[in-house]
Amino acid sequence: MRKKYCVLAILGIISCTVNNTACYGQVEKKSPNIVFILADDLGIGDVKCFNPEGKISTPNIDKLASEGMKFTDAHASSSVCTPSRYSILTGRYPWRSRLQDGVLGGFSKPLIDSGRLTVASMLKEHGYHTAIIGKWHLGMDWPLKEGETGIKTGREVDYSKSIGNGPTQRGFDYYFGISASLDMEPFVFIENDRTLGVPSVEKTFMRKGLAAPDFEAEDVVPTLTRKAQETIKNAASASKPFFVYVTLPSPHTPVVPNKQFQGKSGVTAYGDYVMETDWAVGQVIQTLDSLGLRDNTIVFFSSDNGFAPYVLNEYNVEKLGHYPSYIYRGYKSDIWDGGHRIPLIARWPKQIQANTTCTDLVSLTDFMATCADLIQKKLPDSVAEDSYSLLPDLTGKAKQPVRPAIMYQSIDGNFAIQQGKWKLELCPGSGGWAAPRNKQAYKEGLPVIQLYDMQTDPSEKTNVQAQHPDIVKNLTELLEQYVRQGRSTPGRPLKNTMRVNILKKNKYMNNL
Repeated sequence: MRKKYCVLAILGIISCTVNNTACYGQVEKKSPNIVFILADDLGIGDVKCFNPEGKISTPNIDKLASEGMKFTDAHASSSVCTPSRYSILTGRYPWRSRLQDGVLGGFSKPLIDSGRLTVASMLKEHGYHTAIIGKWHLGMDWPLKEGETGIKTGREVDYSKSIGNGPTQRGFDYYFGISASLDMEPFVFIENDRTLGVPSVEKTFMRKGLAAPDFEAEDVVPTLTRKAQETIKNAASASKPFFVYVTLPSPHTPVVPNKQFQGKSGVTAYGDYVMETDWAVGQVIQTLDSLGLRDNTIVFFSSDNGFAPYVLNEYNVEKLGHYPSYIYRGYKSDIWDGGHRIPLIARWPKQIQANTTCTDLVSLTDFMATCADLIQKKLPDSVAEDSYSLLPDLTGKAKQPVRPAIMYQSIDGNFAIQQGKWKLELCPGSGGWAAPRNKQAYKEGLPVIQLYDMQTDPSEKTNVQAQHPDIVKNLTELLEQYVRQGRSTPGRPLKNTMRVNILKKNKYMNNL
């Protein structure tokens, strides 16, 4: 599976010295610090170490990969951001919640139930200081002015009062960031449960909305980067381990590279913004290393979903020979791999052998079980329903893939399941924005099921569902089992938050 890695792991064990230096593959008893840096809409082809033919320079992310392990078959649970982020923090597929398709807005209600254990609350219970710096996009309870019953324009919100059920009520000790994507109002920073200023003017960052007078989109990545560095420095001075979740809003639209990066990439402003994102990653890593935290900190880097195709309308990097989805079909929103296959890197010196590659099929949903394994704590049976620990992969002990199968979801709510090389998609089109969209696919009479051999056809060009009815049947039954049982991990059956419509066919048959 990873011959190079296996050899290196063995050599690492042999080369352990007598000065108490930890061997590769051996987890230290002291709980490690955990840092997860999550980019927004960064395609797998945007990162040079995943796409050698890419035109954008990403030296800091590439260096991180050279110092640790990169996963070449890693996936978000969804091809859009809110559901993907839900899975990262809960270890649960997003369609088990009330969100069956689409994403939340900046003023949306909380998606994570108040009683649900998150990665942050789990780590906090076991002695960690927890912080999130950046984009939340999982909803919160905005306080309303007297007499108001709901939010229509944002002016109904009483910004002088505290916000309820945000990150600090979902396990984080500290929060600094924005409520949703950088193109969603309100355009204002939030610290813990208060806005820093009042959104009293209108500004347009792709979308028009209420903004604090001094809020400017191009300042957000530098501000969040400085705040992440500051948070790590403060956490390092304490006696307890820390978990810092850095959720960058870039390179998601609006494409607003700061002045120091404008024109730097030679691949449109989008390339400049990717380079700024890479710079932010480098700043966080440099801070960790300068504080002597390198060896006992595991760093994860990834993206919440694939590249957003609407960026091409103004910044057509593909015409310049740069392909953000690399060889994979589709983009953000789609059920095809371009929608949800993402870069994933982990660095943990002395535990993860440098410059190694894992080809196992893994999910960002696996983060919660991995964290529990890192601190050697058993998760309750009723949480992290779809999360498998990646620690065997990270330490080179995996003798087989850590998970038996994986499920994905498009923005329209369509499902896919993959087991080994076979990927089954329960829709005739993209399930998102790429052509053919589902309505058009139905009109054209395309098969309502897609099946691809991802080993021989990673670009999903040839639908072989008609040639393999047995595989279609087996994968459909497995998907139905995962939905019915309320979990895809071993354990007692659990309940989904609401009834799950697996096929969703009627949604696209309307008005044909």
